[in-house]
Amino acid sequence: MPTRLNPYLNFRGQAREALEFYQHVLGGELTLSTFGEFGAVADPSEKDQIMHGQLDSPSGLTLMSSDTPASMALSVGDNISVSLSGEDEAELRGYWDKLVVGAKQTMGLEKAPWGDTFGMLTDKFGISWLVNITGTHS
Repeated sequence: MPTRLNPYLNFRGQAREALEFYQHVLGGELTLSTFGEFGAVADPSEKDQIMHGQLDSPSGLTLMSSDTPASMALSVGDNISVSLSGEDEAELRGYWDKLVVGAKQTMGLEKAPWGDTFGMLTDKFGISWLVNITGTHS
């Protein structure tokens, strides 16, 4: 799988509805995983909310999304990030190492509950980035 760059949208309990709408618009395959499926539930009422959703359209477009738990801040209008993801660990760590200069790390690039290596940061220009390295064992 080549490295991919795509938008990542955050919602408050509307990720499933939004992704189903975008699937209607763009077509393609929709994959949804809930907080409950990963045992990442702080509030039981949020167990069926989307921890990660991904829409892959037939024309090669990718849109990712998740629900933001009530315990975390969400500001509509600022609820979009840029996602870098793929299998090439050296390439993606290289991007991370450059993006992190002058950035605020929200989550360091480390092993995630779903088995990949994942990190989040806000770069020196105020842009939120997500980096996910598939299938790594770091």
